[in-house]
Amino acid sequence: MTWIIILIILAILVIAVVTIYNKLIRLRNTVKSSWSDIDVQCKKRYDLVPNLVETVKGYASHEKTVFEKVTQARAMAMQASSPAEMAKAENMIRDTLKSLFAVAEAYPELKANANFMQLQTQLQELENSIEYARRYYNAVVRDFNVLIESFPSNLIASQFNFKQAELFQLEAPETERKPVKVNFS
Repeated sequence: MTWIIILIILAILVIAVVTIYNKLIRLRNTVKSSWSDIDVQCKKRYDLVPNLVETVKGYASHEKTVFEKVTQARAMAMQASSPAEMAKAENMIRDTLKSLFAVAEAYPELKANANFMQLQTQLQELENSIEYARRYYNAVVRDFNVLIESFPSNLIASQFNFKQAELFQLEAPETERKPVKVNFS
């Protein structure tokens, strides 16, 4: 009778370990997949940026520094591999795109250009998709990290070398609220 109770307890423990391990694997893979979604959306935006720059260049060719900054930001963003690097690059590209649109504001004929308006709409849609993908990624990372830190799953996570995933955080709110500096000199 004692052996049966011991076997039942061992079976329950094995089932619990397997269940927790499988949940850790599922969340880790979801983290990777959701990071890939962010990467795909950002690459679409990086492909759109040169078209946007070329359209604005046609109207505002003397704004060379703005175009250079946008190009540099795009290159930096395309090289980013970790969430921290991507967040830094995303901040830079967002700031330069704000400057580019500020330049466009000075040219009414550009704002009326159908191609420019279409590119601007596509960019806005991509920004919304990136924001959604970032929120989903951070939610999955939060769930994964909580599971890694919670008892008893933390025992299994440490045994199988699961590491916390990094959140994708943009700038601090106080930085986000600052107005864009535009220099037309």
